[in-house]
Amino acid sequence: MSKYEKELAFGRELARRAGALALKYREGGIGHEVKDDESPVTIADKECEKLIVAAIAEAFPDDGVLGEEGATKDTSNGRKWIIDPIDGTRDFIRGTRAWSVLIGLEEAGEVVAGFAYFPSTDELFSASKGGGAYWNADRMSISNITARGQALICVNGFSYMRRFPFAENLLEFLETFWTVRSMGGCVDAMLVSSGRADVWLEAQAKPWDLAPLKIIANEAGAVTFDFEGKDTIYGGTFVITVPALADEVKRFVTLKSKL
Repeated sequence: MSKYEKELAFGRELARRAGALALKYREGGIGHEVKDDESPVTIADKECEKLIVAAIAEAFPDDGVLGEEGATKDTSNGRKWIIDPIDGTRDFIRGTRAWSVLIGLEEAGEVVAGFAYFPSTDELFSASKGGGAYWNADRMSISNITARGQALICVNGFSYMRRFPFAENLLEFLETFWTVRSMGGCVDAMLVSSGRADVWLEAQAKPWDLAPLKIIANEAGAVTFDFEGKDTIYGGTFVITVPALADEVKRFVTLKSKL
């Protein structure tokens, strides 16, 4: 049994509540604003974050908060909830299913619990440190793929890849895999964690995009790191991979000069 059983029950219920609220807003046409970083934001993003923050304040009043839509609260106990109320806002606006509610819990600088809920398909992925990873009520794990030629690699942020030294070699690298998918960050990450894909490359992400995805992936058996090779959610990039491919993927993304 995980030491975070209370947090798991709380986070699972809260993610579903926030997802239900987002779906309610999605029933009609929904307008949006554009933030300074040119990403969209809707009333659903803002109201879902308010719901999540209020619930955390009531259940865990000493915990800190960091939310994509501006919620922030200093922690007095070393714990911080990291929130993306709607990850994939463009997909939410356009009516695809590739969006989710993301909630992570960081303790002493380490992500220890996480929740990724996909309201459109009613799929909830969750995990806690030492407690395993779950797809709804079922325990899940990564694939047993050991070779690139048999592996499915997911890539998010193709338009940002040109920033990195490996960019000119990316197509050749991808060609060595069985196939490539690019279905959306949170979707692709959960494909790897549930054994339906084997590697995920993310070229641009914030901590609230990554916190729950990291702990879910790690508890499912995957290896995680950024494009500097560091196991952090604060590097702006991210990789989730099966262990057998970790070394060769890390060598590629950490290239400091063109091949």
